[in-house]
Amino acid sequence: MMSVVHRLTAGWLVDHLSFINQCGYEICDSFAYPGNVTLHTSVNSTGDCHGTSTFAATSSSRDGPIPGPGDAIETEGKTAKTRYVFREEFFDVLKPHIAAAPEQQLWQGCSEVSLTEIKANSNREEHQEGTKSGVGDSVASARKKRKRKCVFNQGELDALEYHSKVRKLIWEGTLHLVQEGLKSGFLHRTAAELSCRKNVILGHIGCGLAELCEMAKQFPAVNESDHQTVHVLDDETSIPEQDLLSCVTENSSNCAKIVVLMGQKYLVPPKSSFLLSDISCLQPLLNYKKKYDVIVIDPPWENKSVKRSNRYSHLSSWQIKQIPVPALAAPNCLVVTWVTNRQKHLRFVKDELYPHWSVKTLAEWHWVKITRAGEFVLPLDSLHKKPYEVLVLGRVQEDVKEALRKSEDVLPIPEHKLIVSIPCSLHSHKPPLTVIISEETESSNTTLDL
Repeated sequence: MMSVVHRLTAGWLVDHLSFINQCGYEICDSFAYPGNVTLHTSVNSTGDCHGTSTFAATSSSRDGPIPGPGDAIETEGKTAKTRYVFREEFFDVLKPHIAAAPEQQLWQGCSEVSLTEIKANSNREEHQEGTKSGVGDSVASARKKRKRKCVFNQGELDALEYHSKVRKLIWEGTLHLVQEGLKSGFLHRTAAELSCRKNVILGHIGCGLAELCEMAKQFPAVNESDHQTVHVLDDETSIPEQDLLSCVTENSSNCAKIVVLMGQKYLVPPKSSFLLSDISCLQPLLNYKKKYDVIVIDPPWENKSVKRSNRYSHLSSWQIKQIPVPALAAPNCLVVTWVTNRQKHLRFVKDELYPHWSVKTLAEWHWVKITRAGEFVLPLDSLHKKPYEVLVLGRVQEDVKEALRKSEDVLPIPEHKLIVSIPCSLHSHKPPLTVIISEETESSNTTLDL
């Protein structure tokens, strides 16, 4: 299945799961099992391949040793291959996280709603959320929340005004794409079709990457003359963490590679490279001396939820501005930045960050999150949690003569598009942009994800 399921004028309906599985997560082993063993195995994994709970494997063989969980062997001459696929249940979003009132549902509501009506919807949503539990001391808390929400603060008013401007585009575009998805069978409206799938309780998926990146700060600064620029992966699986933290790691082969870091397995896709580092230690990436046609940035924006959960550290506006985008960008590089729904962050990207990087803002796109039934995962007019996120697209500007000469070969970026998809239940997994951007620019691009 193609990762872009449908494309319309409004945007794309995307299958994120299909995209991951098309990335070529196939391990090539230079040996064959004895006895002409052929094992056809479906191996499911998360992106970090962590722990036995993240694997589900079945195998069948005639003679010879049977590989353990996580192994799938197809013998072709003297080469054995193991194919990994992402666990499907991480995309089984069957119903909205918060049920929307009928007037906010995609099939019953209206795309044309005034700002006054949106405010009323937001107040109603706050009331429903506050009284959801309906027990003991939460009633007083709900009354308090209800009373406060009669008056919106300036940040909330800014967010409501922005939402009122993009609401119709999001509603109508999503509706058209969802209708196409239902016609093709990619989405399913009826509860009977959805309930036949077994619900799986997802366990905690541990990942030590944050700790490893934190380690990067403790190592001495990288001196360009003293360190190798790139570590090329061959057949080894266990690599000293310091080697990965001090240079770019590259998989130049046509097969995926597994690396083991702090006891955890990680899949590295073919023809890719990565730098495991804190954002403050990017010198190895600069030493790599590679320029990128597309740079996608997903900053850890500061917000109250992040502060409360302590899930990850956030970056200040000043720290984000220090990311050396101009030094990493190829001529006419397309820069894409994910932004939360806080207007403060959106204004910062357009008015401060992009000018600081000599990037001209071209467009604002929206990622709309839906269920398998084609409903918004959250009420569209919810005040704090929206079923969409913003992408700000811009292009690096060069001197005027050079820009005019090269602009003839650059296709314009549409001012507004929607990317509609079922979101991954793992935190902050964004939908694939590679295929979409390549389609819009009609070229294959070297992409950097930060």
